Amino acid sequence: MTHRSVRVAVIDSGVNPAHPHVGPAAGGTAIATDGSTNTDYVDRLGHGTAVAAAIHERAPSAELFAVKVFDRQLSASIEVLVAGIEWAAAHHVDLINLSLGTANQTHAAALQSAVVRAAEAGALLVAAGTDDGVAYLPGSLNGVVQVELDWACPRLAVEVASRSGGGDVVCRASGFPRPVPGVPPERNLKGTSFAVANVTGVLARELVGGSRPTVASAIAALQRAHAGVGSARSPKRDA
Repeated sequence: MTHRSVRVAVIDSGVNPAHPHVGPAAGGTAIATDGSTNTDYVDRLGHGTAVAAAIHERAPSAELFAVKVFDRQLSASIEVLVAGIEWAAAHHVDLINLSLGTANQTHAAALQSAVVRAAEAGALLVAAGTDDGVAYLPGSLNGVVQVELDWACPRLAVEVASRSGGGDVVCRASGFPRPVPGVPPERNLKGTSFAVANVTGVLARELVGGSRPTVASAIAALQRAHAGVGSARSPKRDA
C-alpha cells in the first residue's frame, strides 16, 4: 500500500516559489480583508517563505500549500485567519502551520470552532501555545499541537514535555530558521514563528499523508523520531 505525501498549509505572508530553499508550492490562495480570495500568494514580506523553508528542510517530500493572510504587514483579522484555516482544511491538508497568533481571548470561541472543523476534515493545527508566559490562540486551545520556544534546544531537535502538575503536553523547539548562506544567525529572522515551523517540519516528515493526525498521534510521532535527525528527545516532565 502506498501513501501520499503529507500536505502542509502554511498560513502566513505567502511563499516565494522562486526561493531555492522552498521551490514551487503545491497550491495556495491569498485571502483579502473582505474575505475574497485570489491566486496571488507570492510572499512580499519574507516571513512565510522563511517559515516554509524551515518546514521543507525537515520534510522535503511534503507538499506545501501557501495560504496568504498577510500582505504588506504581519497582521490580519480573526475572520481572515479563520478563512485561511477553513481553506486549508477544504483542500485536504494534513497539517496547518500557524506561526502567528493572538493573545486576545475574546477570539477563543471562533478559533476553537475553526480547530474543530479542521479536525473533522482531517487537518491538525500546529501553533504557539505560550510565549513569555502569555497564552496565545489558537495554540493554547484543545486540539492544537502547542509549541513553545526553547533557545537551548538544538536547531534540528524537538523536545516533548508535560507541564508541571500533569498539565498540557507541549513541544519545544529552537527559534532559529534554516540558515541563509552569508547571513549570521543573529541577523536572520528568528523566534517563536520558527519554533512552530521546526515542529511542523518534523511532523511532516514523521507522519503519513492522509492519516488524519491528532494531537496524540503527533506527540507519539515526535517521540518516535530518531535523535539527531530533526528528532524528538526523550519526553520529560518539568520541575
